[in-house]
Amino acid sequence: MRFPGIRGFGVLAATAVAGSLLTAPVAAAATCTISGEMVSAGNYWVTHGTNLDAPDWQNATFHVGNLALVRTTGQSNHKTYPWAQANAYLLPEDPKRPFFPDNQAAGEAYLDLYTYFHPEIPLDSIRTRIRDEVASVRAGHRDYWNYVDALNMAMPSFARMSLIDHDPSYSDAMDQLFRSAERKLFDEFTGLWYRDARFKGSGVFWSRGNGWALAALTKVLQVLPADDPRRPEYLRVYRKTASTLALVQRRDGFWNSDLLNPWHHGGPESSGTALFAFGLGWGVNAGLLDAARFRPVVDRAWTALSTKALQPSGLVGYVQPVGDRPATARPEDTAAYGVGAFLLAGQEIARLQGCSAG
Repeated sequence: MRFPGIRGFGVLAATAVAGSLLTAPVAAAATCTISGEMVSAGNYWVTHGTNLDAPDWQNATFHVGNLALVRTTGQSNHKTYPWAQANAYLLPEDPKRPFFPDNQAAGEAYLDLYTYFHPEIPLDSIRTRIRDEVASVRAGHRDYWNYVDALNMAMPSFARMSLIDHDPSYSDAMDQLFRSAERKLFDEFTGLWYRDARFKGSGVFWSRGNGWALAALTKVLQVLPADDPRRPEYLRVYRKTASTLALVQRRDGFWNSDLLNPWHHGGPESSGTALFAFGLGWGVNAGLLDAARFRPVVDRAWTALSTKALQPSGLVGYVQPVGDRPATARPEDTAAYGVGAFLLAGQEIARLQGCSAG
């Protein structure tokens, strides 16, 4: 099965088995500066990054971006396939929190690999987790996605597995979980998401948290059939958030860590900015956002990411460390999820500029 928005079967298949980097991607990609920037960022992380082995949400976000790198540049650092194999395509387990969304994030990377290498990629762990959660939702438990990060960690896998298994119960449960999160965390007045119930009414809207929400809706809209009855609400929320983001972008192309308060941790922050560039860039590419309004927003974001966040060594800096609210990010702060978000953004910018290999 092929999914809209995930392309490049020949490129990915070749790079997964080749013994060295491909040296002859399509000519447009070869001359694209974005290609070199993405490769530099990916290579730096796999060489210098920390805690690379676990199938956790941080590594999952990197590997989803790492496969975007392959699709975009035609080059591979040969890390994602071995990582998935070493983890036996399993999701982390927590008996005390069997449906903790962070522990579902690796499923998205496994599903990206499955797109190209099925049926050899086993989906048993993802399928079992989703089916068990569907049963729990049907029993009345709908509060698992009670923090905004959860949308990105779990929602895309529900949508994609529903298509693979031809089982609408997955999408039904996904929609109930999303609606519960939306009622509790989405602020209709601003079009932004609170991180969790602790912040509701505070006026604090965390950049990366909103980036997770936008990325989740982007990934679901990529695969959801055009006639799916759930699609209009997801698209409405996506566009409303996008409109607010266009208004509050900083002059330097970044977004504030606290989106509506430039004096609260007011320096650059790249993880939220990269997730926004990915989501907004895809919307322009897909014709869902007005190019005249949103293309300059995306271009400014990429300029900030590629000229300030990306350093000559390949380190993607200004990544706010793990947290649940706005905080300061330093030039040397980097993390797997920040690099993955940077690579996802690069994929969409390359498509906008007509220099993607995929």
